[in-house]
Amino acid sequence: MREQLAECLKDSLKKKDTRRTSTVRLIQAAIKDRDIANRGAGKDPVDDDGIRQILAKMIKQREESARIYEENGRPELAAHEREEITVINGFLPAQLSEDKVRSLCADVVRDTGAQGVRDMGKCMNALKERYPGQMDFAKASGVVKDLLK
Repeated sequence: MREQLAECLKDSLKKKDTRRTSTVRLIQAAIKDRDIANRGAGKDPVDDDGIRQILAKMIKQREESARIYEENGRPELAAHEREEITVINGFLPAQLSEDKVRSLCADVVRDTGAQGVRDMGKCMNALKERYPGQMDFAKASGVVKDLLK
């Protein structure tokens, strides 16, 4: 994914696409920050799954910012955030449908042998490991919770 980001940056610089250029640079900075934090903790640099998690987090942050801007009458800033979301989404695999998420959550609950809500963390960790960047884990959390009741 790092190579894909580098190629995208080169391409956006050639095309003078300032929005895409700035967004890709933000992504690369977030990855570098995580790499530095991992180095300090004695861990390996971020792999592709870690990058997908970073991208998913960036999207969530921008969705929240856009919502706040909308509520406070700043539609131009909300539009800016949504444009960044579009660019970031281009690097993530397609999101799974709601029905597919329900099915995968049920599989994970069965596979982990979860018995109740206290096993929710085990189920969520398994989902994050198996499907990084492919689903909204906040929504998946609600599905898992319903299955474990």
